[in-house]
Amino acid sequence: MRLLPSFLIAAAAICATPAPAHDFWISNNGIRNAAGEWCCGAGDCFAIDAKEIQASPVGYKLPNGEIVPFAEVQPSMDGTYWRCKRPDGSRRCFFAPPSST
Repeated sequence: MRLLPSFLIAAAAICATPAPAHDFWISNNGIRNAAGEWCCGAGDCFAIDAKEIQASPVGYKLPNGEIVPFAEVQPSMDGTYWRCKRPDGSRRCFFAPPSST
C-alpha cells in the first residue's frame, strides 16, 4: 500500500473541516451594514455566547462593555450573536437572533 505525503493528508483534513457559520451566510450573502460596508472578511466575525449578552433599554450590551443600539442590529440567520469588526477593532456589524430584537 502506498502512503500519501503528509501535506496531502493535512490538506484533506483542512478541507473536511466545516467552515464557520458566518462563512455560509454573512460572507456568502454579501451582507453589509447601513453604511454599505461588507460585514465580514477573513477573521472579522466572531460568535458571542448568548449568556454574555445583556439587553438594555437602548440596545445590547456586549462583554467588552460596548452598547449596540437596536437600530444597528441585523438578524442572525443561525440564531447566534455575531460581532464583525474593522481592522482597528471597531464594530462593523452586529447580528442577533431575530426573536431577541
